[in-house]
Amino acid sequence: MAPVREASARETARRVLETESRAVAQLAQRLDESFERAVELLVSCGGRIIVSGMGKSGIVAQKIAATFTSTGMPSYFMHPAEAVHGDLGMIVPGDVTLILSYSGETEEIVRLVELLRRLGTGVVAMSGNRESTLARHADVHLDIAVSREACSLDLLPTASTTAAMAMGDALVVACCERRGFSPKEFARYHPGGRLGRRLVRVAQLMHVGEQIPVVRETTSMADTVREMSAKRLGMTCVVNDTGQLVGVLTDGDLRRRLLRTERPLAGTAGEAMTRAPVTIAPDALATEALRIMEQRKITSLPVVESDGRLQGVIQIHDLWRTQLF
Repeated sequence: MAPVREASARETARRVLETESRAVAQLAQRLDESFERAVELLVSCGGRIIVSGMGKSGIVAQKIAATFTSTGMPSYFMHPAEAVHGDLGMIVPGDVTLILSYSGETEEIVRLVELLRRLGTGVVAMSGNRESTLARHADVHLDIAVSREACSLDLLPTASTTAAMAMGDALVVACCERRGFSPKEFARYHPGGRLGRRLVRVAQLMHVGEQIPVVRETTSMADTVREMSAKRLGMTCVVNDTGQLVGVLTDGDLRRRLLRTERPLAGTAGEAMTRAPVTIAPDALATEALRIMEQRKITSLPVVESDGRLQGVIQIHDLWRTQLF
C-alpha cells in the first residue's frame, strides 16, 4: 500500500485561502433586507455601539468596535462574562448592541442577550444559525454561516471568523456611506501615522500673513528682489489692488531675465511676472499639492480662494517634512 502523500505548506495555504474566500463570497450572495435594517439601527443609534463576543468571536468584536470608533461612531467592546458582573452599568439609553456568536448558543452570550432585552437595548446579532437563541431574540439577525471551516478537521474557527470580520467591515462601510463620512472627518480621527499625514490639508502647511512673499504689479524690480530675498521661498506672488493673484515671479524667472536683458532690474513686477500661474485651494489635500509640484517641476504653489484672493504659499520642503511619500 502506497504511503499517503502529505500536502505541502503551499497547498495547505491555497486550500485555506480558497475556502475562506468562498465563505466571504457566499455572504454577499445571501445578503437581504436584514442588512439594511441593521445599518439603519446602527446609524440611528442615539448612544454608543456596544460590540460583544466570546472567545475568537470576541477578538473579532474588538476589531469591529475599534473600526466603528475610528469613523466617528462611538463604540466599545464589552466582554459578555464581565457584563453580568457589573459591566452592564456601561450601557446607557440609546445604545445599540452588536453581538457575535457563530453557534448563537454560547452560554455567556445567551445570558447577555436576556439581560439586554430587559434593558430595552437594541440588538443586532451575527451568527451562523438562524434558529439559535441569539438569532431569535435579536432585533436583526445577520447570517454568517459558512459551509466548512478552512482547517482539515473542520473544527478551528477560521472561515467562520473571517466571515464575521468581513460582515463587520461591511456594516462599518455601509454606515459610513449612509452618514456621508468624508476624508476630512477621517483625518480628524486619524491625526497620527501615514494615513493621517496623507489627509493633511494645504491650509495646515502653507505660509501665511507676513510669511508670504507678495508685491503689487507696480512694485519696482529692485523692491521685488528684496521681497523675495527677505521671505526666502524662491519666489514672490504678484497681486492687484484687491488682493487677487495675477502672477508669480520666481528665482528661475530672474535668472532668465538676467540672460535676456542688460537691465534686469528695470521695470516692474507686473512686467516680469509669469501670468496665470498654477495655484491650489486651501482645502485641497497636501498630497495633491505635492503631485502638482512634482508634475510641473516647481517648488512653490500660491494658495488662493475661489475668487482668486491670495491666502498663502505652500512649498515642496513643507511637504517633504510631513513624510507624505
